[in-house]
Amino acid sequence: MIFTILEQILAHTSFFILFSVTLIYWGKFLYINNKTLDFSGKIGMIIAFLLITIFLSLRWTLSKHFPLSNLYESSMFLSWSLTLIHLILEIKNKNSWLGIVTAPSAMLAHGFATLGLPKDMQQSLPLVPALQSHWLMMHVTTMILSYSALLCGSLLAITLWVVAATKQQNFSAMEYHTKSFLYFSLNRSKFKIENSNDSQKTLCFINLRKWQIIDELDNYSYRIISLGFPLLTIGILSGAVWANEAWGSYWNWDPKETWALITWLIFAVYLHTRLIKGWRTKQSTRIASFGFFIIWICYLGVNLFGKGLHSYGWLS
Repeated sequence: MIFTILEQILAHTSFFILFSVTLIYWGKFLYINNKTLDFSGKIGMIIAFLLITIFLSLRWTLSKHFPLSNLYESSMFLSWSLTLIHLILEIKNKNSWLGIVTAPSAMLAHGFATLGLPKDMQQSLPLVPALQSHWLMMHVTTMILSYSALLCGSLLAITLWVVAATKQQNFSAMEYHTKSFLYFSLNRSKFKIENSNDSQKTLCFINLRKWQIIDELDNYSYRIISLGFPLLTIGILSGAVWANEAWGSYWNWDPKETWALITWLIFAVYLHTRLIKGWRTKQSTRIASFGFFIIWICYLGVNLFGKGLHSYGWLS
């Protein structure tokens, strides 16, 4: 009873912190940008990550198996993975604006688990016979980690698409290279253009900033998806080996297996388009954006019907 209450405290506290961090990042983006909010957002994500880690560890200790046996635990692990990706990116690249995408993603995954699922699905129960295998940790962990990376990369691609779709000004900043001097600091958002009027200065800066943001989004999206794709590959292969042990066949065309294969093919096409000249941003971004919805069908949509060999976590 005490441990159940502790689990609930950890789950609800971490959700509240993720909700607060989401407000901080979006508030910082829309209204004000200062170091205090940057520090608060970073500390909030660290605290949320630690609380979810303690929650999963406690559940692992009490249930005597890795906490990925049902939809509730996998959703909590998905939220944990998204906070981990955020912390790695923020620490490595010193770029806090990524929290605009990662913080609400982690919050929504967490909220679906704690607020969207019924109480009976949140209970820790003994493993069904099909899940009583050492492959549980290997297969499900790599699959959820791949989902989190691919979802994050796809969301950045969708953000890139939105930014690129905004109205572009009619002139280019390069028009001024022969008659003006441009000083441009992206980190401090300062610029100086001589021999041009104020409206031209502003528009020039907006265009340059937009191009720089598109390039950053494209770079981060590609790097994160490049991490998630091999994890998805390992997850599918380990699942095939596990399926052979449990059901006597490497591949059964189960709905979950079929959609996992579709997901793999979508992102394989995305990575292939990155090698084609002229397709780097426009076409590859559309494919990654489409992949975002395919991942949710694979991870959650199949569970809505409760059919197939992976129906242990269904919602009905």
